[in-house]
Amino acid sequence: MAITAAQVKQLRDQTGAGMMDAKKALTETDGDIDAAVDWLRTKGLAKAAKKSGRTAAEGLVAVTVMNGTGVAVEVNSETDFVAKNADFQSMVAGIARAALDVDDTDALMSADMGGKSVQDTVTDKIATIGENMSVRRMAKLSGGSVVSYVHNAAAPDMGKIGVLVALSGEDTALGKQIAMHIAATNPAALNEAELDQAIVDKERQVQIDIARESGKPEQVIEKMIEGRMKKYMAEVTLVNQQFVVNPDVTVGQAAKDAGVEITGYVRLEVGEGIEVVKEDFAAEVAKAAQG
Repeated sequence: MAITAAQVKQLRDQTGAGMMDAKKALTETDGDIDAAVDWLRTKGLAKAAKKSGRTAAEGLVAVTVMNGTGVAVEVNSETDFVAKNADFQSMVAGIARAALDVDDTDALMSADMGGKSVQDTVTDKIATIGENMSVRRMAKLSGGSVVSYVHNAAAPDMGKIGVLVALSGEDTALGKQIAMHIAATNPAALNEAELDQAIVDKERQVQIDIARESGKPEQVIEKMIEGRMKKYMAEVTLVNQQFVVNPDVTVGQAAKDAGVEITGYVRLEVGEGIEVVKEDFAAEVAKAAQG
């Protein structure tokens, strides 16, 4: 298949690879960006890319906690200007409170919010403000204690990133520090047991391919893989990450030293996983001029 300049640029932006290497990777993988990233890594031409979702929507994440239960809700808008609107923020706060009484997004849309359903409230607000909006997702967390944190706060308890942390015991100060750590590092899972096995298997295969490119014997490769996967787990699982507050210990060890256990966490970031289509205005004008 034909490889476009846009695909090459996307792959270069994601991996830092050279233009010809990016084009070759895409050619070898039939234009599959994710496969091309792995191909570049195998050849030692790209860093271990963290394929975080590309933020492409505006809006807010709101968090609220009550009686050992916390919820985080993402409500999207078309522009950041609307996300700063007091009426929009008031609506988002109300939606978060309503989310405490339901278990999923579908139920949330039907939940009561001052005599109207959340769905009708959003519809009315669209008509009032004149911009499309949507309740994209919610997450709920319970524990001995639940602590919340909002990064880049636009108003109390709402901003661009919302985090909830559940602990087996009471330690609000540590919980807040762990929540801030999660906001900064975006771990893939709480621990190895909760990490998606498909992700682990894929990473292991990439590391095997990289090691084999070195030409070393299989018995040496096995030891290399063991060490590299241990390092990988330390990078992507919360309890094994170096604590940003004290890099001398892991997050799990910091919790243990404080006499608590991290039982779960939630991290929502506005627009995460939504890809925006950026229009090239000059190209659009040129195309129109050609008829």
